[in-house]
Amino acid sequence: MTIRERSVETAVSAGGVVYRRADKGLEVVVCGRDADGVWGLPKGTPDKGESLEQTAVREVTEETGLRVRVMGKIGVIEYWFARERVRYHKWVHYYLMEATGGDTAEHDVEYDRVEWLPVEAALKKLTFKNELEMVRKAREMLGEGG
Repeated sequence: MTIRERSVETAVSAGGVVYRRADKGLEVVVCGRDADGVWGLPKGTPDKGESLEQTAVREVTEETGLRVRVMGKIGVIEYWFARERVRYHKWVHYYLMEATGGDTAEHDVEYDRVEWLPVEAALKKLTFKNELEMVRKAREMLGEGG
């Protein structure tokens, strides 16, 4: 079976760039897996009847252990991937989120590590370029330039 013969499905997720202002400047949350070394932003798939914003808040809370509030929409990333003979065309909606409580030690099992990092360190650690762009846009939305 060639890649052209695979079925194509669409997928949608929502997530966030979670920030806080620390003594040394703006920090954001990144999530990492030990097995594949991937560092990313928290995101996930909507439950039935859930809005994208509700999905983003729920997924970010589950994956980071933090309580958050949405401050605005950052944007959407789009990409393709393949899994088990299916090609997926995926859109991920990202929201700017302020941490209002919780603790990263309370994250679920999807990631092995959840860390607060200064924005510049996060930009060096994140695996995917499209997520780097979401962090850059979040920094601009917060008036931090760069």
